[in-house]
Amino acid sequence: MAGIKALAKETAVYGLSSIIGRFLNWCLVPLYVYLFPSEEYGIVSYLYSFTAVALVILNYGMETGFFRFANKESDPQKVYATSLSSVALTSTAFVVLLTVFLQPVSDALLLPNHKIYVWLLGVTVAIDAFSNIPFAYLRFKKKAFRFAGIKLLNIGVNIGLNLFFLLACPALMKYCPAAVSWFYEPAGGEAFGIGWIFVANILSSLTVLCCLLPELRGHRFGIEGKLLKNMLGYSWPLLILGVAGIMSQNMGQMLMPYIFEGHETEARSMVGIYGANIKIAIVMVMFAQAFRYAYEPFIFAQAKGEGEDKKQAYCDAMKYFVIFGLFIFLGVMYFLPVLKHFVAPGYWSGLQVVPVMMIAELCFGIFFNLSLWYKLTDRTQWGMYLSLLCFVLMLGFNLWLVPMIGIPNGYMGSAWAALISYFIVMCVSYFLSRKYYPLPYETGRIFLYILFAGVLYAAGEYIGRISGTVVMYAVRILLLIIYLGVVVKIEKVPVPGLHHR
Repeated sequence: MAGIKALAKETAVYGLSSIIGRFLNWCLVPLYVYLFPSEEYGIVSYLYSFTAVALVILNYGMETGFFRFANKESDPQKVYATSLSSVALTSTAFVVLLTVFLQPVSDALLLPNHKIYVWLLGVTVAIDAFSNIPFAYLRFKKKAFRFAGIKLLNIGVNIGLNLFFLLACPALMKYCPAAVSWFYEPAGGEAFGIGWIFVANILSSLTVLCCLLPELRGHRFGIEGKLLKNMLGYSWPLLILGVAGIMSQNMGQMLMPYIFEGHETEARSMVGIYGANIKIAIVMVMFAQAFRYAYEPFIFAQAKGEGEDKKQAYCDAMKYFVIFGLFIFLGVMYFLPVLKHFVAPGYWSGLQVVPVMMIAELCFGIFFNLSLWYKLTDRTQWGMYLSLLCFVLMLGFNLWLVPMIGIPNGYMGSAWAALISYFIVMCVSYFLSRKYYPLPYETGRIFLYILFAGVLYAAGEYIGRISGTVVMYAVRILLLIIYLGVVVKIEKVPVPGLHHR
């Protein structure tokens, strides 16, 4: 139980920074959707989906590889130096190649007239890939508060720059042009539009890199060939896993412009509507990400122990992940009538994706939780196989469902494709884990919690249809309290202030 408490504490720290940061970034969505039409915001969502893939490629599994070998080798500093130097070399090579082949890359992305957007995001993702290794080092050293502080600073700088470029600069150009015209006008001024979002990104990433200098100084750098070979041997399946996984997550946004080629405006508008609305469902992603930050160091640290205690800790982690994931699902869905105002009314047609994507992300989080069986047994190739399976399923379902639904609601095909694909892969991973690393998961109890949450969700939706606003929220809050009360009772969770006799 002590291990679970430590995991919960670190998840809370990582989660707080992730939730606050994502929430603040989330608050930029209204700014974007009110300033830019859906087809322009669609370009932002579209490009971010590709940069997410590029980030995974440029990290090529070295984050997880670092944790594995830092806990395995006698000299963790040697592992850190090798990881850092390797990623630094590949990130630099990426920037050089992108610069040389910028026009062909922009053409392939169907954005031949927006080369500067592609270049700015490419350089940003290279900086972020390099920064991920010092961040992993902070997690390894259990410096959760420093990790969280720098992450929040990154978000704060990014938001501040967005507000400055998109709101302050146009106002200053009217009333005090000399203050900003020296850089604003040469870059295109207000006409540069969404380009300023990408400028804010690269400047905030550079700020983070400066903050990580203490993690870069005082270490001997260099690559130890044998160690790197072993790390790459462990990590390359994770690269395939990561690329397939992130492409699966962004499949809809990446494919829609190609599926509806010849209808560029409509396709970008759908990408914009889909991208804006999944920002609401991203609360589940934030929880899963916070859990992931704490979980990888946790499972490898637990692996050093002996006996059944560590297996029980893994099972408890799974159970509580599902419990809190269901609570988040209920909370978001109960308060969706409020949360929807984070996007402009013109985007509300896409609200139907929120429950589907939240359940999909919960399935994906369970799949990640199950991944310990192949990470701890060094069968990382299975992670690759499962991610490839997910990728194939996602691609197939997107190519079938998106054009079948068509314009203007084709994005619902992507949402359903995500849910079906994640559910199938989650089930396959579970049955494989029973063979290679069997754990006594409380599947019956977990299923009952899912069923209970489903009943509460249906009750909350019914109340919303037959009652006024005040009664609806009062009943929904009561339902959330009932959910928590049942969990506390069943799991015998000690509540401060209550004395059990």
